[in-house]
Amino acid sequence: MTRFLLHRLIYFTLALWLLTVFSFLLNWLFPGDVITNMSGIRAISDSYASEFALRGGDDNLVMQYVYYLQNLINFDWGYSLVSQQPVWLEASRTFMATAEILLLALLLALVVGLPLGALAAMRYHSGVDKTIVSIAVGGYSIPVFWLAQLLILLFAVKLRWLPITGQIDPLFLIEPQSGSVLLDIALSDSAHKAAAYRDALAHMVLPVIVLASLPAMLLLRMMRNTTVEVMQQPYIKAVRARGLSPLRVAVKHAIPNAIQGILQQLTFIFGLMLANAVIVESIFNWPGIGSWLLKAIIDRDYPVIQAALLILVATTLFANLLFELYRGWRFPIVREERYGAT
Repeated sequence: MTRFLLHRLIYFTLALWLLTVFSFLLNWLFPGDVITNMSGIRAISDSYASEFALRGGDDNLVMQYVYYLQNLINFDWGYSLVSQQPVWLEASRTFMATAEILLLALLLALVVGLPLGALAAMRYHSGVDKTIVSIAVGGYSIPVFWLAQLLILLFAVKLRWLPITGQIDPLFLIEPQSGSVLLDIALSDSAHKAAAYRDALAHMVLPVIVLASLPAMLLLRMMRNTTVEVMQQPYIKAVRARGLSPLRVAVKHAIPNAIQGILQQLTFIFGLMLANAVIVESIFNWPGIGSWLLKAIIDRDYPVIQAALLILVATTLFANLLFELYRGWRFPIVREERYGAT
């Protein structure tokens, strides 16, 4: 396990370093002044000269990259060209807002997709299996933006059960601190926290459902196909020959081995959810990093674009590392397949 851990950490560090190099080079790909692209301080500002020296404007490219890394580590990511607010402050708040609905959507996708996929596999070629597969194909085919509009029209406009946009009703006067509305409610001095929580959760329902729809359908199909393959393995037939019930065989032997293959795809699914978060946050006016990035692209706010891309890719790399480490710890065969021994 130690060897596996070291290799994964080395790969993660190398990928993260290449990401910082790409992010640094973006300053030359963007139009305009390089120091302005890095810091958000315009050449006409009084503080431009000090910022120029702070970021190694007179040094060679290697030294400028060293200064860039130092600023990244010190969370000195410059200022937004539009709001003139520190980029790190905005980035931390928008990231927490995205993480809030992203983790809830991933949990919902797992809770819905895995059990339904296992059920379809246990009822292979039956009416239940065909119905579940049809639902999965239909759900996979619906675009995220269209599903969002349908749910808004039904639950927000027609039935008026749920709110359409935002994190919480402004009347609750919850001051944004961390970016996570649930955490901000806990940190606030509001006398109506219970009502604020209910309102915040109501605002989350539609974004979370829309964001979880596609990964849930993907997990459903993956779980069904993988479980069917596992059920046909010789060791499963041997277990059946011992007289174990089909339910016990599936729960104790087939499903745990099927989940091993599913974990390998979680990185792809997590990256897909991050990409869809840009669309979902824009539709529901959720103040996350996806809508922050989209607004920055429209406004040509280059320090924000750079920071948002850096955070999104780094988050995907970190999630991949966590999934790989869990697979290596939970399933020793993963280490055996890679190195030939544990």
